[in-house]
Amino acid sequence: MIRLASLTSAGSITRSGIRHIKHRIVAPSSSSLISRSFSKEEDVKPKGIPYSKLTVGVPKERYPLEKRVAATPETVSKLVKPGFSVLIEKGAGAPSYFSDADYEAAGAKIVDTDDVWKGSDIVMKLRPPTNEELNKLENRTIISFLYPAQNPELLQQLQDQKSTAFAMDCIPRTLSRGQTYDALSSQANISGYRAVVEASNEFGRFFAGQMTAAGKIPPCKVLVVGTGVAGLAAIQTAKNMGAIVRAFDVRPVTKEQVEAMGGHFLEVDVKEDGSGAGGYAKEMSKEWHAAAAKMLSKQCEEVDIVITTAQIPGRKAPIMITKDMVAKMKSGSVTVDLAAESGGNIETTVKDEKIITDNGVTCLGYTDLASRLPTTSSSLYSNNISKFLLSIGPQTTKVKDYFYIDHEDDAVRGMLAVENGKLMWPAPMPPPPAAPAKKDQKSAESEVVDYRAPYAQGAKRAGYLAGGVLAVGCISPDPAFSAMFTTFALSNIIGVQVVLGVTHALHSPLMAVTNAISGTTALGGMHLLAHSNSAGVSALAAAATTLSTVNIVGGFIVTKKMLDMFKRPTDPPEYYHLYGIPAAGSLAFYTAGSMSGHVPEIDSAAATLAGLLCIGGIGGLSSQSTARLGAASGQAGVALGVASTLGHLHPDFATTAKIATLMGIGGAAGKYIGDRVEPTSLPQTVAAFHSLVGIAASAAAVGDFANAPVTAELDKVHLASIYLATVIGSVTCTGSLVAFGKLDGRLTSAPMQHPARDRINMGLGAATLGAGAVVMGGPEFGTGMAALGGALTTSGLLGWHMTASIGGADMPGTFNPREADFVDGLKKRVINSSLCVEMNSGHHCIEL
Repeated sequence: MIRLASLTSAGSITRSGIRHIKHRIVAPSSSSLISRSFSKEEDVKPKGIPYSKLTVGVPKERYPLEKRVAATPETVSKLVKPGFSVLIEKGAGAPSYFSDADYEAAGAKIVDTDDVWKGSDIVMKLRPPTNEELNKLENRTIISFLYPAQNPELLQQLQDQKSTAFAMDCIPRTLSRGQTYDALSSQANISGYRAVVEASNEFGRFFAGQMTAAGKIPPCKVLVVGTGVAGLAAIQTAKNMGAIVRAFDVRPVTKEQVEAMGGHFLEVDVKEDGSGAGGYAKEMSKEWHAAAAKMLSKQCEEVDIVITTAQIPGRKAPIMITKDMVAKMKSGSVTVDLAAESGGNIETTVKDEKIITDNGVTCLGYTDLASRLPTTSSSLYSNNISKFLLSIGPQTTKVKDYFYIDHEDDAVRGMLAVENGKLMWPAPMPPPPAAPAKKDQKSAESEVVDYRAPYAQGAKRAGYLAGGVLAVGCISPDPAFSAMFTTFALSNIIGVQVVLGVTHALHSPLMAVTNAISGTTALGGMHLLAHSNSAGVSALAAAATTLSTVNIVGGFIVTKKMLDMFKRPTDPPEYYHLYGIPAAGSLAFYTAGSMSGHVPEIDSAAATLAGLLCIGGIGGLSSQSTARLGAASGQAGVALGVASTLGHLHPDFATTAKIATLMGIGGAAGKYIGDRVEPTSLPQTVAAFHSLVGIAASAAAVGDFANAPVTAELDKVHLASIYLATVIGSVTCTGSLVAFGKLDGRLTSAPMQHPARDRINMGLGAATLGAGAVVMGGPEFGTGMAALGGALTTSGLLGWHMTASIGGADMPGTFNPREADFVDGLKKRVINSSLCVEMNSGHHCIEL
């Protein structure tokens, strides 16, 4: 066992059992880092301490009413697998229904209270440690809720003991990756749900209204004050139970979230934005409070249940509901105060007690709401804390299984409260953006607007466009090239116009559906399979067909999941499956006509219909009312495209069976992946699927070239299509893989800022164009394959380098964490294209 901070002045370990190893504290100019150095006999490069030499301890929580535990058997196994030793205090998981036997089966060792503290290098807890527990911690490392602003004595004792401490409540909420570790949100979600359950238990009526022969029962009216994660969870739960829900928050930006969940957002006459840093609320003015009090007082006369969640970090919770307001509530009404632990939002709240006022209002001040669902809350918290522990070091060093405190990691630095006795909280704020240069007032006043300039510029662009199109006509080698150029130009115009019509909030499903439609690269694979003259070509064709089908099926499932996030419980039923009738009818009509042999042009008509349906699939996303119809149209278009290709090819039975088998395998794989992807992983899944399209395009193109009887006799149009498909496919594959890595947290989200970035891109681009020139020259087979291989390599590197140079927050598909209070684990939906948060346990909105 190694103590992370128990060091002598000479740097040697204070406990025996390790030979030739010594630990020292390194203090570079930017930060103080834990590292390790070795003797000459044992010189190892990785920074930090290997997991195999670290022991993680999980003590039993002893805070009153606390039933949660910081690790579950599932997370213990995830810690043991990379090398950690894990100690669990006897009975620690019992209140959460996790037995000691379960922990032992996962690889942990069950020990007594003293041993879990003395035998651990890192202690994982949930509640802030008591003085007694801090004494047992000594100079070790602890990861727990600490609430540094409210617990200065705790911080001081950690400093005096030379301890290292990470505060789970200090995760930077504007850091997308860090939301995986956001335990505040995962626990608040449970508290919001449980608050409604507790209220319903005390309330004397149904939540939903009923009309029966015995009489009419009005629906319950619920007021939720504070629409953070807990508030939104309460809104969702109450709405699902049939209540009429009203909500109020100082942050007007949360209005759209409330309304999307079926609630009614209340507003005050005084316009003031209470949005604070990191998605929290800030304190409001006296005028605003007066107006809010007037409005809330009126609401208390009407509603049956009031649930409050308003808190300000580091401050006493504000009083939102006064005694006079409670006195106006009807007998039998209920209040639930989720801020009871920090003083309460309701003046009648008594911490950890249930009281009934003189006018018959039940007031609940429970502080253990999350703990009343101990299994779920422990599971979510243990995921948060274990994933954070496993990220300390590998996230930035990229060296697996080594614990290393790196201040360059925003999540680690943000949560680091004390390091080896040195106070590190609060984390330094990022530098503010540079102020824009002020314009000289005199020059601004004397500036003359040139109204002619934009028209002249537009005329120039029109001239360039017209000249360019006519120039292509001048160099066109044959009618086939001209026809392809016409198709290319018109398809670009159609694509731009259709996509421009898509509403901003639907850009995520737009990317998913266009990605699924791009899986029509399968058609190229089918063509190649039908005409293959070698095993190598057949292998490339099989890969293109199978991978494209994975993308088609998985892409449409992801699209459906994204669109499902828009659905509300109150939305009317939908019957889009009825569109399957004309789709099936069209396929049957085409199949009969094609097989009859009497209507040879029906193949062309079917292909045209397939194209129109695919365009309609994208155009349908112009509004939420037609988005699902668009998805159905895209699916029908791809299906008809596959059918028309088969009809055009008229392959023999063996080839047809081969195509069907490959597409069946690809479809099954796509469905398997699509069904299991979580809502917070949808963007990176789209990127991963898109990489398959790139592989398929390149494979089909290279196979097409290799399949030519005499490559030197291929016409220029054919060669151009082969070269472009190879290059675009390679760029798509590597770029999409980098995007997946950044979105999934496997790669750093920081942009690659190589000083020679532009020169590297230009060099790779020039090499790719040079290879293209060789291909367009109609080379022999060997030379042509070498040129295509070169183009494939350089364009792939170009795609990787260009995408790596984009910051993670600027990636298509990136979560925007500005709204860090979306509901965390309930009904999944997208409400606003700018709202997207809580990746750890969330089912939230996505912006692509």
